[in-house]
Amino acid sequence: MSQTNLYRRYQPDVIAQLEYAEPAWWFMFKSGQLLVQEHDGAVSLPVSRTAEELGIHPVRTQYLGTLENRPCFSAELAPDTQEPFGMEFRGLRSLYGAIDEDLFYLAGRAVQIVNWDRNHQYCGSCGKPTVSLERERAKRCLDCSLTSFPRLSPAIITAILKPGQILLAHAPHFPEKMYSLIAGFVEPGESLEECVQREIMEEVGIKVKNIRYFGSQPWPFPDSLMIGFIADYDCGEIAVDGVELSDAAWFKFGSLPELPPSVSIARKIIDSVVTEPLTKV
Repeated sequence: MSQTNLYRRYQPDVIAQLEYAEPAWWFMFKSGQLLVQEHDGAVSLPVSRTAEELGIHPVRTQYLGTLENRPCFSAELAPDTQEPFGMEFRGLRSLYGAIDEDLFYLAGRAVQIVNWDRNHQYCGSCGKPTVSLERERAKRCLDCSLTSFPRLSPAIITAILKPGQILLAHAPHFPEKMYSLIAGFVEPGESLEECVQREIMEEVGIKVKNIRYFGSQPWPFPDSLMIGFIADYDCGEIAVDGVELSDAAWFKFGSLPELPPSVSIARKIIDSVVTEPLTKV
């Protein structure tokens, strides 16, 4: 899977310098939506030395590091925050392709840190207040010393192939005509390959073989790391579980249904196997 490397331009950190050469990028979220500004059809992020200079008063802020030496901050905003003139709150998914790709992936990082920070103000063990550590992204309870880090939820997503065909499925929460790949979260004590086999058997009742890695993608909806695979059909007949999925079928490469948007790893996998079939029979 080919994608740009964010770390060519971005340097993560948790402690902000006292002085900056440039104003900062601000990733400010209200109820999961990002504050952006639009001018002549172009969408950009607010740039300012402080949020207050924009007329915004965050509930709390977090330092993210620098992007090409420009500091970056995330911020949690109160639900009643009004957007400044010329700005609006937008869902993160709608911004892919509308803003710089590195800013999009940083926004995904930011919203997860904002949510983690909000949800870990108190210890999950004893209920006492937590404090942020200075040299790593973590919170510690001063009473019982429980330390919490931002959580990632690993999930597999798999293209299942026959010669010239791919298995695609429809879930109840998808748009009406959209089909995608089989996906699911990794369970404790389970390898990624075992997760692939289990999820496919649970959701469509078939066995696969020749499981091979495709690539990965951070997916901040809400905190997933999507790990992509390609596998070949082994045996069994499609039997949809009726819970996670409402339909599944084999589709010929030249006759595919409506697919996920290009931002998703699902679409990247589908496009790859349809244009350059990797099936091993």
